[in-house]
Amino acid sequence: MMLAHEFMRNALITGTFVAVACGLVGYFVVLRAQVFAGDALSHIAFTGALAAAVLGFDTLAGLFVVTILGGIVMGLLGDRARADDVTIGSLFAWTLGLGVLFLSIFARGDSAGNGTGGVRVLFGSIFGLDAAAVRTSVLLALLASALLLAIARPLLYASLDAAVAAAQGVPVRVLGLGFLTLLGLVAAEASQAVGALLLLGLLAAPAGAAHRLTARPYRGLLLSTVFAVGSVWLGLTLSYRFPTLPPSSMVVGAAVGIYALTLAATAARRGSLSREARSGFDAEGSLGRSEA
Repeated sequence: MMLAHEFMRNALITGTFVAVACGLVGYFVVLRAQVFAGDALSHIAFTGALAAAVLGFDTLAGLFVVTILGGIVMGLLGDRARADDVTIGSLFAWTLGLGVLFLSIFARGDSAGNGTGGVRVLFGSIFGLDAAAVRTSVLLALLASALLLAIARPLLYASLDAAVAAAQGVPVRVLGLGFLTLLGLVAAEASQAVGALLLLGLLAAPAGAAHRLTARPYRGLLLSTVFAVGSVWLGLTLSYRFPTLPPSSMVVGAAVGIYALTLAATAARRGSLSREARSGFDAEGSLGRSEA
């Protein structure tokens, strides 16, 4: 029985709460066209963990601090705290260069024997979480979700039309900066579940599927969260049933699979509506000719 194992219970609890945070934040990541920012933060997370390992600090603490700071810096440098591609790309390249430097130092130094730490950051370690890590993950995920829901309405307004929102007195820059800070927190948190290399899949794919299925924001937030949680549960179940399959890869694979299914479903629906419209037009044309 899968739930009889403590490591599976810990993984499912942590993964569920992380997925909720990813689903909520990811919806706005897609809405605000900031997927590239999420990708950059995934590499910043790895650089932060490596920097902490080289300097002798806890890798998890370094990952969180640097990733959150990365989100803040992108917000400060961007227009109205909405980082553009140039800002993100510059920060991306700089942190990637630092990551290569720290990786080189890490590989040459005495810490090289603890190379599993870097692997855990890259690919996640959700099956290796203890009770303390589970509690921390749950609390951080709840904090991120609560903060996102607290600013969801004005953030939605600012995301759809920043100029009009600013004219109406909405603090667009503060909201943008706060959102990128939350994105940094969730990206760091998701690194434990799916790893820095794959966290973008859990942020973007469920949210992208939700956006394709509905234009209503609150329904989209719900769908994005449900898809993210479903991806985690399906991915962890597959990894448990087939131990050779990495859990992070299965989680992201499930998320991408859900997106692919919604893509196919919406394409099929558009094709059906198009055929119905053409048949209706043909029927009206035939009727008109017969009356003539």
